[in-house]
Amino acid sequence: MKLLVTGGAGFIGSAVVRLAIAKGHSVVNLDALSYAACLENVASVADSSLYTFEQADICDREALDRIFEAHKPDAVMHLAAESHVDRSIDGPGAFIQTNVTGTYTLLETARAYWQGSSKPESFRFHHISTDEVYGSLGPTGQFTEDTPYDPRSPYSASKAASDHLVRAWGETYGLPIVLTNCSNNYGPYHFPEKLVPVVILKALAGEPIPVYGDGANVRDWLFVEDHADALLTVLTKGTLGRSYNIGGENEVSNLELVKMICALLDDRHPEGAPHADLITFVADRPGHDQRYAIDPTRIRTELGWHPSVTVKEGLARTVDWYLENEDWWRALQTRQGVGERLGKA
Repeated sequence: MKLLVTGGAGFIGSAVVRLAIAKGHSVVNLDALSYAACLENVASVADSSLYTFEQADICDREALDRIFEAHKPDAVMHLAAESHVDRSIDGPGAFIQTNVTGTYTLLETARAYWQGSSKPESFRFHHISTDEVYGSLGPTGQFTEDTPYDPRSPYSASKAASDHLVRAWGETYGLPIVLTNCSNNYGPYHFPEKLVPVVILKALAGEPIPVYGDGANVRDWLFVEDHADALLTVLTKGTLGRSYNIGGENEVSNLELVKMICALLDDRHPEGAPHADLITFVADRPGHDQRYAIDPTRIRTELGWHPSVTVKEGLARTVDWYLENEDWWRALQTRQGVGERLGKA
């Protein structure tokens, strides 16, 4: 199968690219190479005969038409997105442009290509989204695929809009679509503005580790390589028109997570231990959702998928990867906004 993966130089997208090629799929990696993208993420497959890179913006219809015509993909896996909540608070316009207008442009290009190819039944448009579209949970309950949308940030609102567009193109035009909504990802190649890499890199530098509010916000943590496997499972086995929630089944509060990372670093990098002494509580993010939790029943029962990595195992693998790949993360620390507190509103 030939896959067109948008955002394939990003964190989750590159994991999909690497795994898809390992499974024998041909991959066209379409990425605009914005601030959070890094071609080093796919360096391990860059010389493969199954890999092609195209630099383009998903808002550029002319470029998309050319790429679809040149490569004739069997499926689209749409991961390209602005995704950092704090950045969306400071500059929501970029999120509307990429996540809403970009998704619309990609849908129209895919529709024209699919219709022009006599509507092959095997074609798929897989839209990858987030559990943040559902809003915030209290102490109990989980998100299901039928949970009403209730986005609270410019980021989650833009992703909710893109989800609605994809469903509408499926219903109105018959475009063969599937959707997935995932919980918080972590793992190797995670861009160093998100919580897990921030904790690791601040601790290694002996700097204060910022924790928003009281650290009681709870997330379900999904190892990125498990997520990539789930996405390919949905692409190849999922029912058309269906959405699938993908979770790690690892609910942990932010403070617990930070302490787990600090303990791993105490063992692996004893200089500066105990690293938990660096934890510093800072003003909370505006509109910070209290809790996310995924009910994975549908993907487990219909497709037989479940996560293979516990949060303890995944964090250990992640910490080890950052310790072994200093050149990768040091090169990214000079990029705009990295290391700064964003999203104060």
